[in-house]
Amino acid sequence: MNASLHAAPVPEPTVRTSSVPSAAPAVTVSGAAKAYGPLWALGAADAGVTLDLQRGELTALLGPNGAGKTTLIGLMLGLESPTHGTVRVLGEDPRRPQARTRLGALPQDLSLPAGLTVTELLQLYAALYPDPMTVPDVLALCDLQGQARQRAGSLSGGQARRLGFGLSVIGRPEVLFLDEPTVAMDVQSRQIFWDGVNAMRAGGCTVVLTTHYLDEAERVADRVVLLQQGRVRADGTPAAIRAGVKGATLTFLTRLDAAALQAMPGVLEASAARQDGGWWRATVRTRAPETLLAALFAQGEELHDLEVRRATLEEAFLNLTAQP
Repeated sequence: MNASLHAAPVPEPTVRTSSVPSAAPAVTVSGAAKAYGPLWALGAADAGVTLDLQRGELTALLGPNGAGKTTLIGLMLGLESPTHGTVRVLGEDPRRPQARTRLGALPQDLSLPAGLTVTELLQLYAALYPDPMTVPDVLALCDLQGQARQRAGSLSGGQARRLGFGLSVIGRPEVLFLDEPTVAMDVQSRQIFWDGVNAMRAGGCTVVLTTHYLDEAERVADRVVLLQQGRVRADGTPAAIRAGVKGATLTFLTRLDAAALQAMPGVLEASAARQDGGWWRATVRTRAPETLLAALFAQGEELHDLEVRRATLEEAFLNLTAQP
């Protein structure tokens, strides 16, 4: 991140000292399931979700709409009670008031009192915690020094989201939940925001992220948990999730048109744009790139500017969620 965007160096806040051993997971979900009447929003009657989220880790919780992400976050925050199974955050039941003071959350739909200034809101939230960050430090963390006396109702969308982030971390949370945090942020605001998140992580904070920006999740997450229909479909590093999708996309210059390429072994999809001199700029998606290249070279085809790109996290997501 480009720290030069900030008017002052970003402070590195420290979280409160935890009584949980550092080797213990920050969040433990054991066979947790949640039903609303006859409908299971997470897990099922005979199975629940089991996860350990490690301290200092940034976990991206992904899934299509209705996958159970909101329900699982609600259980972790203590806003919901599991129908069966258990959830422990920092070794405690998150429904207990003393446990909740150790958590922070930035909801997707954030409503701020329009008539209060940025400083007044930060002071109000700081009063709720035993050892809050100072208001100047939070203003610097969110790059809102210039808006300190501005009323919340007059902030831009990106500034309001950054203020929401400041409110979520002013209590020095040990676990921070971010729900679609960069919605309405421009490029500069996103950069400032992620600088702030990295500063919290440097201080020992564990972060749980939900987002539909899969390229962003791929860049920032240590770990990805993919939920589908209330169950964990995949769990691993972004690289491991991508590697689970076989195949690749190849681009190259060739004398073959799209129809000829589509007939090659292992090709899933082929397109080609005509170039000068009888050449085609081809893009080929294949489940077996090595097999395709071997077949092309075996028949004496001449290839130039060859590039091989493995699946992105978004492509892996689409592949996994399309499977029954």
